[in-house]
Amino acid sequence: MTTKPTIWKRLGIQDWFLSDNGVAASAKPKPLTPNIVYKYIIDKFRESIAELSFAERIVFYHEFIICLNAEDYREFLDNKKGILGLISQESVKNFYDILNQEIAKGRKAEPSSNKWVFRFVSHPDYRPGDLSFIGKLLPDSVQKEENLRVTFIPRQTGMAQTFDINNDILKDFIFYSEGYYEIPYVDNLKYENKPLKDLQNAVLARFETTLPDQAYAGKKVEYLMKTEDIIVSGNEETREEKNIFKVPSEWVNTPHLKIRYDKDKDKFYLASFGEKTIVNEILIERSDINGPKWFELPVNSRIILNGIIGINIFKS
Repeated sequence: MTTKPTIWKRLGIQDWFLSDNGVAASAKPKPLTPNIVYKYIIDKFRESIAELSFAERIVFYHEFIICLNAEDYREFLDNKKGILGLISQESVKNFYDILNQEIAKGRKAEPSSNKWVFRFVSHPDYRPGDLSFIGKLLPDSVQKEENLRVTFIPRQTGMAQTFDINNDILKDFIFYSEGYYEIPYVDNLKYENKPLKDLQNAVLARFETTLPDQAYAGKKVEYLMKTEDIIVSGNEETREEKNIFKVPSEWVNTPHLKIRYDKDKDKFYLASFGEKTIVNEILIERSDINGPKWFELPVNSRIILNGIIGINIFKS
């Protein structure tokens, strides 16, 4: 009788993934607790940031497939019903804490999906106490390629391995409906709101501008706000002062905006003199340059000038 090869043999990782690593066969594995699973997920999230991020951009997985031994999995479902959902919720809370720590260092965190997905699964080849992890940037994304590229990190070695595997091979995993958890991504990332003392040399905010001009295709115009008041103006602007943010486009009025920083409140405010200004999908009332009407400008806001030019503001 021919024995069906395991998934790990077909992947060519049977020896190092399910090896004993020098542990006696009689040694009993430690019980798999909710805290072990929770810490495992957090560790893999941190590893995903370290492995996927580049430049100042923080990149991280949005889908987490956690595989357990079948007996361990049934133990969670039968005797700890609902605990996997709580683990998922607490994991996401910690994800935001970790991302905010990275943002405080001046890095940018932009999600690649609008949700978090957790899939807890089991496999008959796993032994009690075994854990493995597969991460995805885009949950439930349509795979146009023939193969699926996944990152696989076994508990025994802790070494990340990347494989191109056929989608059909995931049929060996047993997905339970009660092991699927989907949590919306909430943009509650924030910068440290510490009052700035040395305004003479400090960078108060960073602006990124997207232009439709062919000369700026794939590029962004960046401006660092170093004074408490700045003026955003168009390509007809002739002044060269450091508080003038000149956007090289005919779609921006001259001047179009005035932005100021209130150090006592640690907040930014905006006044619009251009034809049309929208902040976070809200139309800003146009005011006279000699009598500006101020509106609060939250950090991480999206500003649209005349329906064409996009400007993002980030706390530096």
